[in-house]
Amino acid sequence: MGEAAGRGAGRRAVIFDLDGTIADTSHDLVNAANACFIGMGVGDMLDPFADAAVAVGKGGMGMLRLGLERMAFAGDIDAQIAAQYPNLLKAYEADIARHTVIYPGFLEAAAALRADGYAVGICTNKPEYLAVQLLDALSISGVFDAVIGADTLPTRKPDPAPLRAAIERAGGDTARALLVGDTITDHTTARALGVPSVLVTFGPGGRSVEEMAPDHLLEHYDHLPEVAARLLGGRST
Repeated sequence: MGEAAGRGAGRRAVIFDLDGTIADTSHDLVNAANACFIGMGVGDMLDPFADAAVAVGKGGMGMLRLGLERMAFAGDIDAQIAAQYPNLLKAYEADIARHTVIYPGFLEAAAALRADGYAVGICTNKPEYLAVQLLDALSISGVFDAVIGADTLPTRKPDPAPLRAAIERAGGDTARALLVGDTITDHTTARALGVPSVLVTFGPGGRSVEEMAPDHLLEHYDHLPEVAARLLGGRST
């Protein structure tokens, strides 16, 4: 068992990753990266559909690296990524939710969890201010009791500290919590804290997440309240 072992019973908590778990943000993320390549004079280097998994799984720096490799960038790629990353963030902030959509059933599942007394929060590797901006743009900020981003703490996922903070700031107990995500980063984070890992099959990675052997594969959000009850026990206190 991980760090959650030995804690007393308390309020149950369900913590969500954001990109690729709550919402499909890939199109807007790719557009932000392409804005950087357009600024370099080479045009779009990424496809919002074919490169969705890279956008959500590896984030801004991963997208920049892929695009620079595709254009056979001759200079220092790491230095160019560092130079372009602030431009990517600005482009994303300026048009954060044009194509982003919430996955079917999420709002209903979150409402059911809250009605049953669960703490509900977010633990994402998106910068906190962008996570908050996106939630506001999607009109779902009120769903969550806490939001922890990549820069909220000195460390980020897969370090367990952000997940622990999300649980505790939401009012939950790490002994009665789980993480819903869509990548190896989420799975590793849950394992590091010793909480159940629930991975969605409808994110950009599809059913490939099955290879990670999570505690549950979530096919649709309709099933989440039942899954949470099974993995975390009876009603919240």
